[in-house]
Amino acid sequence: MSLPVLSAAARPEPEAQGRMVLDGREVPFYPGESLLEAARREGVDIPSFCYHSELSAYGACRLCLVEVEGRGLVASCSTRPEGGMVVHTSSPRLRRLRRIVLELLLANHHVDCPTCPRSANCRLQELSHRLGVRRVRYDQPSKEAPRDESGPALVRDPARCILCGDCVRMCGEIQGLGVLDFAHRGARTAVGPAFGRPLAEVDCVHCGQCAAVCPTAAITVRSEVDDAWTALQDPDTVVIAQLAPAVRVALGEEFGLPPGQDGTGLLVAALRRLGFDRVFDTVFAADLTTVEETAEFQERLAAGGPFPHLTSCCPAWVKFCEQYFPDLLQNLSTCRSPQQMMGSLLKRLHGPARGIDRAALRVVSIMPCTAKKFEARRPEHARGGVPDVDVVLTTVEAARLLREAGIVFAELQPEPPDNPLGLATGGGTIFGASGGVTEAVLRVALDEAGLPQPAQIPFHLLRGCERVREAEIALGPHKLRVAVVSGLKAAAELLGEVRAGRRHYHLIEVMACPGGCVGGGGQPPAGRSARSDRQQGLYRIDASLQLRVASHNPFVRELYQRHLEKPGSEAAHALLHTTYAPRRRLSGSDTYPVLEAEAPVSRVSVCVGTGCFLRGSHAVLETLLEGIRRAGLDGSVGVGATFCLERCDRGVSVRVDEEVITGVTPASAGELVDRLIRRVKAGREQA
Repeated sequence: MSLPVLSAAARPEPEAQGRMVLDGREVPFYPGESLLEAARREGVDIPSFCYHSELSAYGACRLCLVEVEGRGLVASCSTRPEGGMVVHTSSPRLRRLRRIVLELLLANHHVDCPTCPRSANCRLQELSHRLGVRRVRYDQPSKEAPRDESGPALVRDPARCILCGDCVRMCGEIQGLGVLDFAHRGARTAVGPAFGRPLAEVDCVHCGQCAAVCPTAAITVRSEVDDAWTALQDPDTVVIAQLAPAVRVALGEEFGLPPGQDGTGLLVAALRRLGFDRVFDTVFAADLTTVEETAEFQERLAAGGPFPHLTSCCPAWVKFCEQYFPDLLQNLSTCRSPQQMMGSLLKRLHGPARGIDRAALRVVSIMPCTAKKFEARRPEHARGGVPDVDVVLTTVEAARLLREAGIVFAELQPEPPDNPLGLATGGGTIFGASGGVTEAVLRVALDEAGLPQPAQIPFHLLRGCERVREAEIALGPHKLRVAVVSGLKAAAELLGEVRAGRRHYHLIEVMACPGGCVGGGGQPPAGRSARSDRQQGLYRIDASLQLRVASHNPFVRELYQRHLEKPGSEAAHALLHTTYAPRRRLSGSDTYPVLEAEAPVSRVSVCVGTGCFLRGSHAVLETLLEGIRRAGLDGSVGVGATFCLERCDRGVSVRVDEEVITGVTPASAGELVDRLIRRVKAGREQA
């Protein structure tokens, strides 16, 4: 069994590394802290744009400048405290410089605050007001850049970008995708996908974490609020809402409630006042997912694999797996996510049973996740051209819907969801926290084996906000090794270890967002502390419920008796399961010329998609160019950069004419040059 986890009270407090003088007060500082972090811990909120506690220090915005005696101005986010250091954070010089920085940002920014999607929730607006910027003394240059509305979940507006780099670091450091980066130089510097491609044509997984950290409206969530209003105001349409587990512990934050407070009853009451005909709880579908996934996992155990069993509730993770780990799709659970199970139940069973035509029924999901918008539009989740889920609102969009209707959220009286699809167990409730799916599945598996639920320590090892957590659970003759991962970069690293045979697990749960759905891209912006509070809120709800094992839900049992026979049956698969396939990210037929040839005998294309780029395709491209020029082939060989040659799991890919060669390195690129020399020579001889 794994080692027990120390309680918060038992964890030793770190010892101070030294003391410094901060605005005239002597204060301690601790190992690993920056001046910015030490100051904020001491109650001094130094303003910043580009600092994020979970990302690398960047030091680009210069708002966090402080004065250090003997050194002058330094960026507090990237400067470590030292013993005896004397720091000033709000001198007249600093206040003047910060206002100038803000004026320059505003001069290069579309100042249309009343109609901006981030109005009243914009860091630029907040700091301008806080630091007393009342006018902009600089001319505003024209900054025309087309909006990118190609994706199903996110909208990019480059004209609002302040180049803080938060989205770039989040996409690269936490998610490991590198979809966004800086391009060009000087006044032309911009953030966007490679070669200016729209988000719909790159390997974005729609997790929304870039939008969550963006301090302005340069990246926002694609709104479906108007679509929800259209459905609600159509007298010929029956509109049903479903509420995801993580929404209930976060939506209240939009109305002044603390993170983690259960707002289920208030939200149900609010949605009924908006005109929803039924309000169901997605936790019911999470219970159903748990039962199906447990049956699937038990089949793997009986058959001896394939392992690891990979969960499939997170649509951003599913798309990531289709793109980067197509060889592991056989390990991915075929269970639909709770959102899509609920949509399928409503459109294929609930509606017809009440005489409601499928085309006249609208399902509106309220989710913590932006990728759910993409998931709802996957063709696998539609029937006869009619999707199982019609509209997906994020938590923040749901709050906007309530505000537009003038509903005073905190003054409502709580109401329960409608049954039968509103009864929930604790097992389904904790789906919203990283580790919740695994724990819910293990609860059912232990219960069906007639074994007691384990002591607190094993399950507690699955809980928390750490990127990777592991535990061993005894299930009859099996000693199960399970892992829980949140954040796609951590998932890729762990699966790389599994591929290489260095780690072995029976079950791996992956959530794309830090902390799981509680930290989803559609939730109110939150740091580690708020995500932890939301997780604890879900576990409090779980502990308060009489039913905590998903298979104990009486309406789930009734559903099997009346319609689905048993978990894993043909009827269950038809209604509750789906399929996956390797996903083409960008068309490899589009090639961007790097070296033009007057009379090309041969053409070479180096993949610079994210997977190959991270494996060194840029170095391969440079080596090829150098070798081709040295051999005097630059007039006979055309070289270009392309995307996705469908060999993402095999290293850097290079296409030579019609042949795709994988696993190319800078060291082996010389062999390609030798091949090109022979090919060009043969071509000249034939001519």
